[in-house]
Amino acid sequence: MSFKKLSFGLVAAVLISGCNSEPVTTASTPATDSAAQAQAAGISHGEYVARLGNCVACHSTPDGAPLAGGLKMAVPMLGNIYSTNITPDPANGIGQYSFDQFDRVMRTGVARDGHRLYPAMPYSSYAKMSQQDMQALFKFLTEEVKASNQANIAEEIKGIRDVRWGMGIWNLLALDKSPYKLDASKSDNWNRGAYIIQGLGHCGACHTPRGLLMQEKGLDQSDGEFLSGAPLDHWMASALNGDVNSGLGRWDQKDVVEFLKTGHNKFGTAFGTMVEVVNNSTSHMSDTDLQGMAEYLKSLPARREANATPYVASTAEAEQLKKLDFSKPGARVYYEYCSNCHVTSGTGYAPYQSPLAGNPVVMDKDASALINLTLNGSLRVISGNGPDVNNMPYFRQLLTDQQIADAVTFVRSSWGNTGSAVAATEVAAIRHATDPSRNDDIYVLRMK
Repeated sequence: MSFKKLSFGLVAAVLISGCNSEPVTTASTPATDSAAQAQAAGISHGEYVARLGNCVACHSTPDGAPLAGGLKMAVPMLGNIYSTNITPDPANGIGQYSFDQFDRVMRTGVARDGHRLYPAMPYSSYAKMSQQDMQALFKFLTEEVKASNQANIAEEIKGIRDVRWGMGIWNLLALDKSPYKLDASKSDNWNRGAYIIQGLGHCGACHTPRGLLMQEKGLDQSDGEFLSGAPLDHWMASALNGDVNSGLGRWDQKDVVEFLKTGHNKFGTAFGTMVEVVNNSTSHMSDTDLQGMAEYLKSLPARREANATPYVASTAEAEQLKKLDFSKPGARVYYEYCSNCHVTSGTGYAPYQSPLAGNPVVMDKDASALINLTLNGSLRVISGNGPDVNNMPYFRQLLTDQQIADAVTFVRSSWGNTGSAVAATEVAAIRHATDPSRNDDIYVLRMK
């Protein structure tokens, strides 16, 4: 992203008058009006839009009222903030918001009283919403959601670290307020998928790397950084482009649809915050919308692995484990603690017990996700039949840093995987950062 040069006078004008925002008007099209897909899913238009935006994941906590806020979130280098109450309660929620005020905060991050939100609320993505969907969401939140007077929690960002005043400048440099524009050269399904992924789904918030101002480096397919994978809270959000090993290069559209619908496919299983995305959002979407998302994602070319050799399976480590040959570092730890679920061949019991052989997360250059997952386990994916019987357990209390490093290194270098080795110091750093007993850390471990 290129940044404009700003004069002092222009900056001053932004700070003084930058809160004004005109409501956006857009024509209704099948790609940007979710009413038909809501009908197909059997829920109201507004609830469906809320599902597309996954509002419940950030604005709810297990011990609080639905959509009443209270989730602790870290703003890098600044401190902690808490999601707000978005029920129709007039005192603590959005009960006094007009539609125009709601539209403004959703598109520009400027609240009813004029204060600016940090872009932890992904308003740069929600700006792409159509007027029809925005109106439906407002109606849902103010008329269909039960009001809760749950109080909002004050932010834990004090003194000079509180830079909300600077968000007007951030908006000027990094915010594109334009609603989604149809690409006439693409299919209706592609446009629908692009509208969801770029906008309501805010996939780039996790899967696109950040720049110096913590802005997403790309907002759509015109920028190769878009959805190319990014580190986030001691995880690594995988590439969703055509990278052949660590991205979706070996997946077909059916694989993408299956993963979004169920949280599983032959390549892997959802973990970390992606479990919440599946449970609260994508599993509730219509088949048409899931197919549109898959078509769009599969159109994104490889970025970092444009000339990489695709994964080729090997049986060498499986044969060694079957013979109880533990000469390879990490082999014994893997055999004792991991092979019951992921088996000696690393193929697991797909789709429900994740394969490790050829898994894009395993093949990623950044091993943070594997380390975090091994230390802290994962939430359960919940389908129409109930929660998964099996989920990844946590090993932080059972295995040492060196044992976890050895096991992860073994996984990343076996069965044809080509990941680099992991050091015990890397494990120790993530163990410390995600220690649930710490109350001074700005990272929140969301363990089940």
